[in-house]
Amino acid sequence: QVQLVESGGGLVQPGGSLRLSCVASGTIFSIYSKSMGWYRQAPGKQRELVAIITSGGNTNYADSAKGRFTISRDKSLTTVYLQMSSLKPEDTAVYYCKAFTVPEYWGQGTQVTVSS
Repeated sequence: QVQLVESGGGLVQPGGSLRLSCVASGTIFSIYSKSMGWYRQAPGKQRELVAIITSGGNTNYADSAKGRFTISRDKSLTTVYLQMSSLKPEDTAVYYCKAFTVPEYWGQGTQVTVSS
């Protein structure tokens, strides 16, 4: 099994920045060759994809994240980051990390609130 633990969320003013981290533990060899991603879920809305990164470093972003968010992965391939800048109130959500393994694994989420 793989455990994913997110951190780095918090309250930030519009236009501010946050860096989220997701650390994997457990049978981490199972994620070395797999993609990992960040999703978010705002109150009353469905969970949506924010960004994905492959084991080779290829990335893909939701339109809402392009140009503002950057997903990265450390050399050990067990930690994934989401650097968020120019944050907007509509970015407020619980952010989840996901490992695209079989079965897939999710973290418990970290709250990001963008408000003045």
